[in-house]
Amino acid sequence: MKKLVMVVLAMSAMACQQNKIGYVDNVKLLDDYQEKVDIEAKYKTKVDALTKKRDSISQAFQFELQEFQTKSQKMSQKSAQEEYALLQQRGQFMGQQLQQEEQQLQLSSQTEMDSLVSKVRKEVKEYGKANGFTYILTGGTGGAVLYGQDPQNLTDAIVKILNDKYKK
Repeated sequence: MKKLVMVVLAMSAMACQQNKIGYVDNVKLLDDYQEKVDIEAKYKTKVDALTKKRDSISQAFQFELQEFQTKSQKMSQKSAQEEYALLQQRGQFMGQQLQQEEQQLQLSSQTEMDSLVSKVRKEVKEYGKANGFTYILTGGTGGAVLYGQDPQNLTDAIVKILNDKYKK
């Protein structure tokens, strides 16, 4: 009976040793991935340009409204109302155009980031298969790993692979 228990315990220990588990800190992985850094920089530049455009258009429109207010005092009420209505329409149209540009920029950014995340997941999966891991868990903020020993932290190795592939 003792021998049977020892054999079962030995088999259980061997089975546990066959599962190779690692983890990746997703936040650090993405923060250190150069392609993500480049994508963020590209979209920051585009957002800054759109903000400048919005500010410029807004200032020009405000100036135009001030001119209209000065001019409207010399106009008939009907003419002033008609011109003001045209100004309002133009203002709404410009606002809608800027909003569409902003939405398109957000959509484009989200599409690129989704593609990047898919690429990272694929690389983690390939790394796991190539290195005999049974599981690779996610760590970092919001991850499933509350504690992990450094040898099981695969973040730096995967970041290096991703950055090396990105440079090519």
